[in-house]
Amino acid sequence: MKALIQRVTQASVAVDGAVVGAIEQGILAYIGIGHDDTAQQGQQLIDKILTYRIFANAAGKLDDNVQQVGGGLLLVSQFTLMAKTDKGRRPDFAAAMSPIEAAVVFEALVAYAKAKHHPVASGVFGAAMLVKADNDGPLNFILEVN
Repeated sequence: MKALIQRVTQASVAVDGAVVGAIEQGILAYIGIGHDDTAQQGQQLIDKILTYRIFANAAGKLDDNVQQVGGGLLLVSQFTLMAKTDKGRRPDFAAAMSPIEAAVVFEALVAYAKAKHHPVASGVFGAAMLVKADNDGPLNFILEVN
């Protein structure tokens, strides 16, 4: 399971022109779910995201996490993170979990995040989404759990 996380000053996701999730300062996390990934790995990934130190402390050092700064978390499913891109000119998505199974894992991940932190928002699994974000830094990291 992978996440591409971005430190943002604000972010939102819309489906069919309607905003379905939005946060102010915090983390926008795109989540990629692979064939063998589990809800337990989703919990590990959320724990890592919530405690990953990408916010500046009083001394300006990246030492605080999203929980310490009271920031939001916006979760967006993103199967393209699982693409194999090392050969050819077309991404290979064979490593991504099937949409039916991945929806269950993603919804469990969102529920776990909401139980651990507030505010948490999310996109709509499988929908065509328009994501807007003000990337702060910019700071982007790829996190993985096995």
